[in-house]
Amino acid sequence: MNSAGNNSVTHVVITEEEQGQRLDNFLIRRCKGVPKSHIYRILRSGEVRVNSKRVDATHRLCEGDNLRIPPMRIAERPQNEVDEAAKQRVDLPIIYEDEAMLVIDKPEGIAVHGGSGVSFGVIEALRRQRPLAKFLELAHRLDRETSGVLLVGKKRLALTALHDMFREHGAGADKRYLVLVKGRWMNNTQHVKLPLHKYLTEGGERRVSVAPEGKASHTVFRLLARWPDMSLLEAQLKTGRTHQIRVHLSHLGFPILGDEKYGDFALNKTLKRDGLKRMALHAWRMAFRHPLTAAPMECLAPLPESIGAYIAAVDVRKTREFTVDDLQAILEKGR
Repeated sequence: MNSAGNNSVTHVVITEEEQGQRLDNFLIRRCKGVPKSHIYRILRSGEVRVNSKRVDATHRLCEGDNLRIPPMRIAERPQNEVDEAAKQRVDLPIIYEDEAMLVIDKPEGIAVHGGSGVSFGVIEALRRQRPLAKFLELAHRLDRETSGVLLVGKKRLALTALHDMFREHGAGADKRYLVLVKGRWMNNTQHVKLPLHKYLTEGGERRVSVAPEGKASHTVFRLLARWPDMSLLEAQLKTGRTHQIRVHLSHLGFPILGDEKYGDFALNKTLKRDGLKRMALHAWRMAFRHPLTAAPMECLAPLPESIGAYIAAVDVRKTREFTVDDLQAILEKGR
């Protein structure tokens, strides 16, 4: 979203995660700080366009739609609030950067975009960190609660190529996650193909469930280590559905530790007391071809200390079956 005083038009390509939302609700969530009355005014006047056409406020967005948002002046936040947000958010770890793209290691707890109840996200942090950058746009998304590898386009041509790559799913980028789950996982490798259906709760929150009418979804889980009552898995996405890993695991009876949407809520309270204060899902590796040169690339984000320290504590308390020192060797073997 444009900052206060910016007079440029914004173009947004709707992702799979965003599709199905009403246009007015999408704009309200995205345009944090803009009065609702103003949003409905620009909708009525036709200044907002979807695929270059006028639509009304109830229009449902589809994946791939090109949304034109006119310039809007966002209400200024108090300077001390802005300074605090900048202090907390601008130092995002950079894994790789060139003239076409950059790859960051996104911390957990930060949304990729402002909106949906937060006014500051990864993309806003990058723009604040690099005020002279002419173009910075997300190539894909990670849930706010998920950490790890996140790609950002620095040129329109590179961004378009990355979007095309992610639409290919299994044939494009090879995305791998590390995940701690409740229970003792037994299969070394397990292909999970369960259709996923998106819906909205009464409170307007997006949720996903396994349902026959859902979209085809495929995740490959590989066992890395296990303890009496939890397991460490690698999850490889073959499709890129919203909350795919989280819902597949929850449906199988192995919810992700710390997952506040699909997890074991009573267990999560105990986990917080024991030191795990986040969802244990981390995008640790992505292999893909460079969007402009097609050169093969591999970007790695180390397992965060917030998860690694919990594994170490559990290992000391319960078993010597696995130690954190073994983790890097296991991951190298998995590559």
